Amino acid sequence: MAFDGYTIAAVRHELEDKLIRARVLKIIQPEPDELYITFKNDEGTLRLDISANPSLPLIFFTEERKEAPKEAPSFCMLLRKHLQNGRVLSVTQPGMERVLDIEIEHMDEMGDMTSRHLVAEFMGKHSNIILVNDEKIVLDSIKRIPGQVSSVREVLPGRQYFIPGADEKIDPYELTFNAFRKKIEAFPGEIYKALYLSVTGLSPMLANEVCERAEVDADTDVSAVAYDSMADLFNSLLEITLEVKKNDFKYGIYSDFEKLEFSVIALKHRKPSETFDCVSELITEYYREKDQRNRMSQKSSDLRKLVSTYLDRAYKKRGVQEKDIKKTENREKYRVYGELLQAYGYNTEPEAKEITVGNYYDDNRPVTIPLDPDLSPQENASAYFKKYNKLKRTFEAATLQLKETNDEIRNLESVAGALEFSETEDDLSQIKMELAELGYIKASGNDKKKQVASVPLKFISSDGFEIYVGKNNYQNEEVTFKIGAPDDWWFHAKNIPGSHVILKSGGKDVPDRAFEEAAAVAGHFSKAGGQKKVEVDYTLRKEIKKPPGGAPGFVIYHTNYSMMAGTDISGLHKV
Repeated sequence: MAFDGYTIAAVRHELEDKLIRARVLKIIQPEPDELYITFKNDEGTLRLDISANPSLPLIFFTEERKEAPKEAPSFCMLLRKHLQNGRVLSVTQPGMERVLDIEIEHMDEMGDMTSRHLVAEFMGKHSNIILVNDEKIVLDSIKRIPGQVSSVREVLPGRQYFIPGADEKIDPYELTFNAFRKKIEAFPGEIYKALYLSVTGLSPMLANEVCERAEVDADTDVSAVAYDSMADLFNSLLEITLEVKKNDFKYGIYSDFEKLEFSVIALKHRKPSETFDCVSELITEYYREKDQRNRMSQKSSDLRKLVSTYLDRAYKKRGVQEKDIKKTENREKYRVYGELLQAYGYNTEPEAKEITVGNYYDDNRPVTIPLDPDLSPQENASAYFKKYNKLKRTFEAATLQLKETNDEIRNLESVAGALEFSETEDDLSQIKMELAELGYIKASGNDKKKQVASVPLKFISSDGFEIYVGKNNYQNEEVTFKIGAPDDWWFHAKNIPGSHVILKSGGKDVPDRAFEEAAAVAGHFSKAGGQKKVEVDYTLRKEIKKPPGGAPGFVIYHTNYSMMAGTDISGLHKV
């Protein structure tokens, strides 16, 4: 989720609770676009990090200590002059804008009490931190924006401060149904886009949440939204905004292997993977997890490219082999021609270009056989047998090659899926070992040591049953044949690459809900995990067999049930 107006509202609430009457102890500027301010209140010391980084603008309390540069930048010196030892009077947010205004009372050089406003704007590439006086005149900013850079607003000392584009969207605090409907209906496109592009402070994720609460498909074109549905959307937006007005924030991270999001509003149709007591804890953990995912993505990028390259080659090879097999479709016709010429060739006229005979393989229906007039009937028969045998050899060889290629594709697609589900370096080490076993790379000694440490995923169903998931093919074997007992239940997405899933029965009767949740896990951790529904096979673990010489994670089974399962596992508790 973006650092949107609703998140800013939650930060404003936390800052109001902790900073009012707090004194500014120290101001440093560790990066060109970052401030680190230490405050002192009755309960102790607080450290506030404010970043105007265009790719990661944020504000939160942190425990991390940052070092000041050897020489303080001029903006930092100005802040020390106007804010050092001052006390915080207020923390406000204009409407639902992505802006925070921290008002600080300070004694100037003449001994008079004055107030200054440290305004932090969190607007992507337009993010900024600006010092403003009581007359809304800019004293300076962490990023100076001259007229040559922006024709909308200059941010320079002496210029009037204002929020650009503040009147172009609907303020959710001042909503009326007619204004809402008029604004939304003027937008051409999907309803969720109309919402976040028309309502101040609303992010795409919250726009989807408004649609979910109103039971309106987020991708519905605005022109197709009925009056009653528009009223439901309006009421859903009011409901979310009321939660903000009441400071009824719910801090949660919503995580799966494809997306990592956070929200300060409870998402009614999703369960958070983690919850927090305050927004700063939420932001800290979210960006820690995001950074870990980014590092994992970078470390696995070479493996992704390698697997993708081999998959592309295998797909092309399969295409050629399928064409070769298709070219042999008429091979049996040439064998029949040869046999019919052997049987009836004596009736052939000299230098005839064709002969029509009864086909005793097809109720003696007449068939016309093309002939080479320069060859005898027996020589024509031999030519047809030769052609048949050549096509037969091609068919048998291409069929065997196609099976090998399909096995290669299945293995590589499985590895590609495992890369998506990898969480740690140990997971990557196991994948490297598998690729080495398949002959694509050489494994290092470190990878051989690390592979032991990687462990499968574990969830707890709503009814308390353990669900184990293999993140790669080595773990699939462990889940199926070491963790799974004969009377446990085994799940796998039908006919597509995916994880092995074991539902531990513990000798008990397993309720339907546990089966559905385990099937959802199998669907989620499969190549079709992005779909809403996936067909999943399930059977007792004792029905699963590993063929001799089979690749890691390759199993067979002949007795099973199937069900259509959802892929949303946000309601499951991950251990």
